[in-house]
Amino acid sequence: MTTPLVGVLMGSSSDWDTMQHAVQILEQFAVAHEARVVSAHRMPDDMFAYAEAAQGRGLRALIAGAGGAAHLPGMLAAKTVVPVLGVPVASRHLQGVDSLHSIVQMPKGVPVATFAIGAAGAANAALFAVAMLANGDAALRAKLEAFRASQTEAARAMTLPPT
Repeated sequence: MTTPLVGVLMGSSSDWDTMQHAVQILEQFAVAHEARVVSAHRMPDDMFAYAEAAQGRGLRALIAGAGGAAHLPGMLAAKTVVPVLGVPVASRHLQGVDSLHSIVQMPKGVPVATFAIGAAGAANAALFAVAMLANGDAALRAKLEAFRASQTEAARAMTLPPT
């Protein structure tokens, strides 16, 4: 089994609908990863242990999705120097705006890179992790460049309906 380079974390299994998009991108690029529930509120000791062990286990990035109060990304960042990429998960009442504000408003000195609310944010967080890893991996960089080229070609191939 390959040692994971990226941890994909969420506060609840209900966040999987969003966070699966990060996992799909990591799988597309064949980046070794792990996904698990680590709730900041319901299992803080487990969350702290995960964060404290992350660097020693070889993790190079943590993608943390959280809804509502959205403490998970910031609390992970407080306990590790491994980069934390925060994904706001849409909540029932405030559609993720509450989560976005909670994640993006980290105090100076404890950064969390924050992405868009929902599936796009999860996918982009994974693409950002891939880009970070690609700095030291020529094969991964080539995959990322090919992915970006395919994005360009897809955009160029778009047509608009006749007016």
